[in-house]
Amino acid sequence: MTFSPRYAVSAALLALFLCVAWALPSFAQDADAPEVAAATDVPVEETAPAYPAGLDNPEIPVSELTLRVIPLTTDELTALADSWLMIVKEQTTDVVEQQLVIPTLSGSEADAAREVLTGLSDQRGQAFDRYTTVVDNLAKKGGDEAKVASYRAYRNAIVVDEKQNADWQTLYKMAVSWTLSRDGGIELGLRIAVIVGSFIALMALAGIVRRVARRFFGRVPDLSKLLQGFLAMLVYWVVIAFGLMIVLSSLGIDITPVFALVGGASFIIAFAFQETLSNLAAGLMIMVNRPFDEGDYVTVAGTGGTVKAVSIVSTTVTTPDNQIIVIPNSKVWGDVITNVTASATRRVDMVFGISYEDSIADAQKILEEVVAMHPLVLEDPAPTIRVDELADSSVNFICRPWSTTSNYWAVKWDLTRQVKEAFDKAGISIPYPQADFHVHMKQDGAVFPGAEPAALTAPTPTAPTPAAAATGGTRSQTAAAIARGEDGDGESENEDRGD
Repeated sequence: MTFSPRYAVSAALLALFLCVAWALPSFAQDADAPEVAAATDVPVEETAPAYPAGLDNPEIPVSELTLRVIPLTTDELTALADSWLMIVKEQTTDVVEQQLVIPTLSGSEADAAREVLTGLSDQRGQAFDRYTTVVDNLAKKGGDEAKVASYRAYRNAIVVDEKQNADWQTLYKMAVSWTLSRDGGIELGLRIAVIVGSFIALMALAGIVRRVARRFFGRVPDLSKLLQGFLAMLVYWVVIAFGLMIVLSSLGIDITPVFALVGGASFIIAFAFQETLSNLAAGLMIMVNRPFDEGDYVTVAGTGGTVKAVSIVSTTVTTPDNQIIVIPNSKVWGDVITNVTASATRRVDMVFGISYEDSIADAQKILEEVVAMHPLVLEDPAPTIRVDELADSSVNFICRPWSTTSNYWAVKWDLTRQVKEAFDKAGISIPYPQADFHVHMKQDGAVFPGAEPAALTAPTPTAPTPAAAATGGTRSQTAAAIARGEDGDGESENEDRGD
């Protein structure tokens, strides 16, 4: 094979082409690199805001702005708050400039200037509403507390300073304008009307719910009337409270500060209302443990009467003579409670006395017959009639029949009268305590004449006897001593006898 120069030239040209083709992209990259580097060194100006466009429009409705700021972050809200701050600042500057013009004018010109000022103030008030919406949303999402406080302080300072530096005519026009404006007095009036109407509707609804709850709790076994009433009342106020919170929230009123205020003041409230909280706890214990119920006759805190009502702090009792007594629950629960009507039946305890000369058997037979004939006396448990005591003046029987609790006093009063009438008919006497006094006067072993009980009457004074003279006394002095129950030695003897 021979070497041809033409082939050598062709091969050289092909190799040169391949080298150029391989090196051209690298060269192109190297050539463009300075331009790219130069392009990256030029700062790119950000023209788009840090929040969605249109949120800083002074004409945007407050309701729309309230919804549109919901998805924004704290950084976006901070930038938006700064934008609204500048809007408010510009409008406040216009208001201040107009305020400075008014003192230089008079008459109709001043009135016209005040009208312009009122319009500017209303416009700025609308901007304040949007500004406040953004700031409040920023505070809810945990924005910088210092910035939030600064935004709010700026708004408050502007409002206060302007009102302090305005004349009364300007303030009057501003007040009238605000009252008649749709976003001012009219909106406030509508909100108040909605709140009042909602409260009335809530009370009606809560009343219906309470009646339904009372009927439901009444079907729960072993639930006292006191606890039923308390739970029904609790449901009533819970419905009203939650309903009001829903209404206020729907009107855009922030109720979070209310909870914060209650939480912060809870310690002070607890300290100031120690006695009330004690009554509240005692009332709950009464309702849960049920020592008595409405309509029961009880003795509590030294007072006896019928329970009319038990609230969370007090118990109302009506005495037999129709006095209304309100007792704090802490005193009721902290004292002995006697429930007279807790049981369905009750024993009637009575005592009847007869003379020692009367027949015990006859008296017992009469008592048994009288008790057996009474229609309200229960056969089971059987009545108890026994001789119980040999007293000073009588032989006492105990008579203990049983009756229903509601018939207690009727049985007691009827049997007392019927036993007296039966004893009188049978000739059995009911004695009363009496005593005979026998006085024996002694002196030197001798008994003075007339020392019997008949001698207790004061005798006619006489001359002293030798014996009396010896003792330095007279019969009148002796009679006086007898009347005092003393003998000559300063002693007396009394004998009691029961007939």
